[in-house]
Amino acid sequence: MITIGLVAGESSGDLLGAGLIKAIRARRPDARFVGVAGPAMAAAGCEVLADSEQLAVTGIAEVVEHLPGLLAFRRHLVREFAGLKPDVFVGIDSPDFNLGLEARLKARGLRTIQYVSPSIWAWRAGRIKTIAKAVDRVLALLPFEKDLYDARGIDAVFVGHPLADEIAAVPDRAEARQRLELSADSKILALLPGSRRNELDRLAPVFLETAELLAARFPGLIIAAPMASPALARHFESFRDGRDYKLDLRLIEGHSREVMSAADAILLASGTAALEAMLLARPMAVAYRLAPLTRAIVQGLGLLKIEHVSLPNLLAGREIVPEFLQERARADLLAPAMGALLDDPVARAYQLDAFAPIAATLARDASSRAAEAVLELAAGYASTSQGH
Repeated sequence: MITIGLVAGESSGDLLGAGLIKAIRARRPDARFVGVAGPAMAAAGCEVLADSEQLAVTGIAEVVEHLPGLLAFRRHLVREFAGLKPDVFVGIDSPDFNLGLEARLKARGLRTIQYVSPSIWAWRAGRIKTIAKAVDRVLALLPFEKDLYDARGIDAVFVGHPLADEIAAVPDRAEARQRLELSADSKILALLPGSRRNELDRLAPVFLETAELLAARFPGLIIAAPMASPALARHFESFRDGRDYKLDLRLIEGHSREVMSAADAILLASGTAALEAMLLARPMAVAYRLAPLTRAIVQGLGLLKIEHVSLPNLLAGREIVPEFLQERARADLLAPAMGALLDDPVARAYQLDAFAPIAATLARDASSRAAEAVLELAAGYASTSQGH
C-alpha cells in the first residue's frame, strides 16, 4: 500500500485534490489518502484530519489576524504527518501555509510536492528560494511557470489546468439557460463579485451600481449572480438593503459555471473565475480591490511585479480583458466596458479570438499528469527509504 498526505485549502484546492485522488486511485487502487480536505476530497476517499475551510484566509492583513491559529494548526499537522510517514506529501495551493509545512516535513525526511505554483511571476518573486528548500517537485498549472523553475534548477512538471479539462462538460448557452430557467432571448449579465465575504464587502456595491446603469441602457437585461453558499447569498442581499436597485437580479446558489455559460458577458472579481470565463469563451471585465492594509503593504514593499493581474492577460502576454483595480473599480468606468461587451460584436470578437489558442495549451488531462508525477516521486522515496 502507498500512503499519500494531502493538505488542500478552500473549495478550489478541494476540487483539485479530489481529481488527483481519483486519478491516483485509478492507477493504484491500494492507495491511502490522509489529510486536510473538503467534501470533494472526502467523497473521493481521503481520510479527513481537518476541514480545508480552516485555511480559507486571503490577503496579508487577513492572514496576520489569523496567524496564531494558523501556526498552531501547522504545528499540529507536522506532528500528524511526521508520525504517519506518508510516501509523499502533497500541498495543494494555499502556498503561504503549505510551503512552511512542506519545509518542516522535508526536514524530517519526507518527499514533498507543491501542487499549484505560488504566483511568483506576479509578486513576492523571492519565494522561489523558499520553494526550492521546501519541496522536491512543483506541479505547475501554467506553461510559463515551468520555465521559471527550470531556470533555477527546481524540479517542475507542467500538468495543464484541470479547468480546461472540465469545461467541455459544461452545458452550452441555450442548455445552461434552460437549466437555470433563464430567458432564451434576453441579454444576460453575470456578476461574480468573489467567493469570500471580504471580497463581497469591497465589490458587491460597485457591481450592483454597474448592473443598475446597464439595466437602464438595456431594457429587459437579466442580472444573474451565482453565490457559493446561502450565507454568501444573504450577505450579497444585505447590500441591497435600503436601496431600491432598478434591475432584474437573479441570485443563484451554486452553478457558477452554468451561469457564466448562460451569460452574454461577465463582470467578475480577479481570480480563477477569469480563467473559467476564458475557457467558456465568454467576454468579461475584471475588477478587484485589496483590503486597505494589504494594499499599503503590497505597495510599500513593492511586492507586485506585473502589469496585469488577470490570467487571460498574463497568458496572452498583453491586455485582452479590461482590468479595473482599486480606485478604477467604479460603476462609471465598469458600465461602459460591460456595455460594449454586451452590444459590440467587435469588442466581443477581440476577446474571443484570443481566448481559443490559450485554452488549447491548458487542456492536458491535468489530474492524470499530476497523478503520474506524484506516484513517480512516491515510488522513488519508497525505494530509497528504510523500513517504510
